[in-house]
Amino acid sequence: MLSRVLFACLFLGLYGACASLSCRWMDHKFRQFSENSLNLLEMMGNNSTNSTEDEEESAVAFPHHLYGQAARASAEEKVAFTAQVLKEVSALLEEDDGSSSWEEVTAENFLSVVNKQAEELLSCKKNTKLHLYFRRLSAQVLKKRGHSAEAWELIRREVRGHLMRADHLISSLLAHR
Repeated sequence: MLSRVLFACLFLGLYGACASLSCRWMDHKFRQFSENSLNLLEMMGNNSTNSTEDEEESAVAFPHHLYGQAARASAEEKVAFTAQVLKEVSALLEEDDGSSSWEEVTAENFLSVVNKQAEELLSCKKNTKLHLYFRRLSAQVLKKRGHSAEAWELIRREVRGHLMRADHLISSLLAHR
């Protein structure tokens, strides 16, 4: 019994320490990582050799309603939603089999930054609708277009929208501290 109480105290102590570390990271590093990921994503577009027209849009509608729900959610849910967005973005871009026209080093750096952001945020729960959106994006944009460079450019643009909205969600939390 005493070992269970000791374990519970240790768990709560570690959890509290990790939670405060996460908040410090959000206070001091999230904005930096967010700007870095957006800059890398922009570089990927600038270095792209595809011929996608600027007016061409994704076959999957951007989930504005999910971001609206997240904007009205609790701080914990905003963090969990943002972490999930980052993980979903990473999983989507990891589908690249080399057919995108992005410089490999820039794409790898982008994924590293996005994954670090996601790891540092608390991931409390998963939004099923958001996950389904990213699956549809993969199927209806990448697979239907044969993972072409043009399809990857559409994905890059969609990801930019997600990163900007995720940054806004976390920034709204930081503004209230």
